[in-house]
Amino acid sequence: MSVFDDLVGQEHAVAELIRAARAARAIAEGFDDDAPAPSDTLAPGASAMSHAWLITGPPGSGRSLAAKAFAAALQCTEDEPGAGQCAQCKAVMGNNHPDVTSLTTDLVTIKADEVREYVATSYQAPSSGTWKAFIIEDADRMLPRTTNVLLKAIEEPGPRTVWILCTAAVADVLPTIRSRTRNINLVTPAAEDIARLLVEREGADPERALVAARAAQSHIGVAKALATDPDAAAVRKKTLDAVVGIRTTGDAVLAAMTLTDMDAMRGAQGAKADEEAVEKEVAERLAAMGLESGARVPAALRSQIKAAGVDSKRRATRHTQDLIDRELIYMTSFYRDVLVTQLEADVPLVNADYAQAISRIAADTTPGTTLLRIDALGEARDRLRGNVAVQLLMEAALVELRER
Repeated sequence: MSVFDDLVGQEHAVAELIRAARAARAIAEGFDDDAPAPSDTLAPGASAMSHAWLITGPPGSGRSLAAKAFAAALQCTEDEPGAGQCAQCKAVMGNNHPDVTSLTTDLVTIKADEVREYVATSYQAPSSGTWKAFIIEDADRMLPRTTNVLLKAIEEPGPRTVWILCTAAVADVLPTIRSRTRNINLVTPAAEDIARLLVEREGADPERALVAARAAQSHIGVAKALATDPDAAAVRKKTLDAVVGIRTTGDAVLAAMTLTDMDAMRGAQGAKADEEAVEKEVAERLAAMGLESGARVPAALRSQIKAAGVDSKRRATRHTQDLIDRELIYMTSFYRDVLVTQLEADVPLVNADYAQAISRIAADTTPGTTLLRIDALGEARDRLRGNVAVQLLMEAALVELRER
């Protein structure tokens, strides 16, 4: 089974990455580890291979999976790069290859110190594979100062180093990064293809798989959760039930309270897990220093322990924001279906299981009103990125959905 098999509907991108992996194999055969990097060979546009890649595409299209599969193809020892059968491919896909590093974050931003650490190791020769590959997921979460740390490494890379950045759109990264990377753009796969993958890989019921794929708008991760995780399905149901029940301002306020209370509870559960992880990490550090739990913390460790606590709060914030954003996406998809019905467009509904409620609202309102509601939800998502209080944000958005 190829490492690219799970990239549903991305035939063009897969072909381009395989072509690059073949070129990389030929390039690696001519490398001398003691010689400087042949920049004319690795410069973007000089061949099918580049030292820096920017993988873009809509959420759920498989950006991170494409990056990992490409890294595996670069290390592959089979005749066809990325065949998935050799030890190198299996190690990369299993997240335990010493020469493939993934940088992701469950915080709001990626820290400059994290990137600086990887830049320092990027000039070392690979230990067991052919290339050192660094994958930065959610590259749009890098602040400008973090991006500047990475820029030097991309401008003057190690001779056998490849950087792979993932983000939704090319505009999400600074122009200096865009100009030094080669772009691979993924597309939104068909819901039917996602459903087929869920049936084949997860054993999901075909009908439920198709409903999940359409409800997730072909987001592979969300579709999998909706089809296999009852909690994820319950969040969507509660969100759409709340939208359908909004008629007055009071209904909107109560719905906002219900949804944010649910998010607060789930966020608190995540925060509690983070706190337990922090406590465990602190205990391990103290034990390594020969100190017992509860003992006076040495001055050298205090800043690290304080930073761990701050990160725990940031993780809770990120978790809550992600939950709110997902609910707003579900609401937007619902009114997208209302608009489709009003315009009598010949396209399938995203939320086919709510077809009756969609028809009722479509008959009682106008396309202009529906567009205003979609705009209000989009504005709420923009405000969410500005750390607005989620209760006020949700109330303001849902009040715009009331009957007029």
